[in-house]
Amino acid sequence: MLPISEVWTISDIRSAALAKLDPKWAQYINGGAEDLTTLRANELEYNRYRIMPRILRDVEEIDTSKVIFGTKLSWPFGFSPAAMHCLAHPDGEVATSHAAAKAGIAMCLSAWATKPLEEVIIACDEVESKIPYAIQKSSASRKDYTLELVARAHKAGYRALLITADSPTVGRRLNELRNGTDLPEHLAFPNISYNPNNFKNAIRDATVSASDYLPWLSSITPPDMEIWLKGIYTPEDVITVAQYPFVKGVIISNHGGRQLDSAPATLEALSDCVAAARSINSKRSTESQLMIGIDGGIRRGSDVFKALALGADICFAGRIPYWGLAFNGQDGVERALQVLREEFEVCMRLSGCKSLADIGQHSLAIVLGGVPDRATVLTNL
Repeated sequence: MLPISEVWTISDIRSAALAKLDPKWAQYINGGAEDLTTLRANELEYNRYRIMPRILRDVEEIDTSKVIFGTKLSWPFGFSPAAMHCLAHPDGEVATSHAAAKAGIAMCLSAWATKPLEEVIIACDEVESKIPYAIQKSSASRKDYTLELVARAHKAGYRALLITADSPTVGRRLNELRNGTDLPEHLAFPNISYNPNNFKNAIRDATVSASDYLPWLSSITPPDMEIWLKGIYTPEDVITVAQYPFVKGVIISNHGGRQLDSAPATLEALSDCVAAARSINSKRSTESQLMIGIDGGIRRGSDVFKALALGADICFAGRIPYWGLAFNGQDGVERALQVLREEFEVCMRLSGCKSLADIGQHSLAIVLGGVPDRATVLTNL
């Protein structure tokens, strides 16, 4: 096995993980919809941007902290909700939670987790710095199951409800059609009350609309739990969601390229969504600002820097904890987080940024016209 001391990139961890994973589940974790066009674009789009170096600035001490879900994070990063971490390691989401807590990042737990939500959040009790936990549920889930999960998560101490809004049906994922997705017999979905053995058997309601669903969601969510929506992709949908001021944030996401193939990369969609949010926020108080998250394709700390420069408040990743777990359990996830943060802090210092507020479009250049050696400095929107 590759020693942790020889791991320097997320790519190192991914390669080591794939060598250990069952091929069926490796394809599940790394796969996407149809031709994988969107999945690949999520990563490649980050390469269009260049980071502008700055010199002679005092960057000995930098501040990377960010408040998300009402809690200060060590830096603006978190784990997206992703199902079935026990496919990668027996400790599953509990190990992921330990690593997240030690790193001081946000932890979003999938309703399709393979560990009870109570065990996952208890893992942070062993770490002095408390982190915020969010529980995920699909907008297409039956309302009685959502109500049950929200009450259970709130009782356990979860600080936010993260609604996946882009899944009225499951994307056409060819590897899953070929291989199947039935859970191994020793695993279960302990946070789904009817406990299906396959998420394809989920009871879905594709009739959900914002005007009916979001007010109902607010009515059943405790006031000390933030509501975020994941899967927002257009400025029109940002504006729609913003009509409901109890929605605290949205995450620009294409489900890791697993839903609608040929959708744009998340980084391509980010700027227009940020512009819509800023227009809305200009009319709101400081306390009621709509926050913007992004996930999809983040593989380096420099990717986080670029997304923040384009207006994101926080970045999330879903596959990285799988790879860390498969590589070396909790230690593997911890190393992945160390790598990402080290890369991010190097970007901040070499671009002359002392705090997150210093990061902006002026920090980037973009490759235009398909000419890789010609870059133009971005101007503000």
